[in-house]
Amino acid sequence: KGIHVYLVEREPSIGGRMAQLDKTFPTNDCSICILAPKMADCFSHPNIDVLTYSELLELNGEAPNFEAKVLKKARYVDENKCTGCLECVEKCPTKVPSEFDMGLGMRKAIYLPFMQAVPRVVTIDREHCLKLTKDKCGLCEKTCRRGAIDYSQKDETLVLKDIAAVI
Repeated sequence: KGIHVYLVEREPSIGGRMAQLDKTFPTNDCSICILAPKMADCFSHPNIDVLTYSELLELNGEAPNFEAKVLKKARYVDENKCTGCLECVEKCPTKVPSEFDMGLGMRKAIYLPFMQAVPRVVTIDREHCLKLTKDKCGLCEKTCRRGAIDYSQKDETLVLKDIAAVI
């Protein structure tokens, strides 16, 4: 319809709960097979700004002039440089329970939530990364051939103006 949209997602990838499912009722289709093309279309749509790893802090005003303050959390990875090759993930020595797998599996301190994640950009877990917590390690930075690791990244607050509707 030609309307500009901000999609604010708390997690490092869009997809939500459906990305965690195996099969869908009633057709028994693979859920990620249905979801992955839709996530890619959403992310590449010219009228949709996808703000992953972000949270709505404040919403002021009224339609059609809402103003939203959004906290964009630091990934410690440059989203424009990361290609999602996962070489950094292979070298990371830290393992923690995976939220995506509901704690049943393990992930590294630098991770891609799931293989079909959109955007395909890794995120460094600031609570478990040895470089960020103890200033040790740094293997992901040494491994990354694209120079995408940026431990100096900070959380930023974005102000989105002239928003007509909020869902």
